[in-house]
Amino acid sequence: MHHVYVIESIESQKRYIGYTTDLRRRLGEHNAHKNISTAKESAWKLIYCETYVNKMDALGREKFLKSGSGWRFLKKQLRYYFEEGTIKS
Repeated sequence: MHHVYVIESIESQKRYIGYTTDLRRRLGEHNAHKNISTAKESAWKLIYCETYVNKMDALGREKFLKSGSGWRFLKKQLRYYFEEGTIKS
């Protein structure tokens, strides 16, 4: 299976979109600072994932999600998640 995922830094709330065939391994690599793009942040958590049977479908989706339209889609798709972070108890 082919996964397109969004991870978020626990400390800074920075987000990263990626592609992998092994989601657990890849998240571990991000948290072990083995990715140049995410190495400066200390801990990452998975906040969104889509799974595809076809590799090219997944890569196309990753490219879309990294675009301006894709980020707008994610903001709508994850609106409750983002709102949850702004609610004060």
